Amino acid sequence: MQQYVHYILILACLIATFFLYNRQLAAIPLLLLSFILFYVAYKKVTNLKNKK
Repeated sequence: MQQYVHYILILACLIATFFLYNRQLAAIPLLLLSFILFYVAYKKVTNLKNKK
C-alpha cells in the first residue's frame, strides 16, 4: 500500500514539473521530488542496517 503512495506522489511531482516548466518554476517540484527520494533511500538504508 505504501509503495502505491510513493508512486502516486512521484507521478504528481512529475506532472507538476511538466506544467510548471513553461512558467520557469520547474525547480520547485523537482526539489520536492529530491527530498522524497532522499527520504525513501534513507529509510531503506537504515532498515538494512537494523537487520544486520
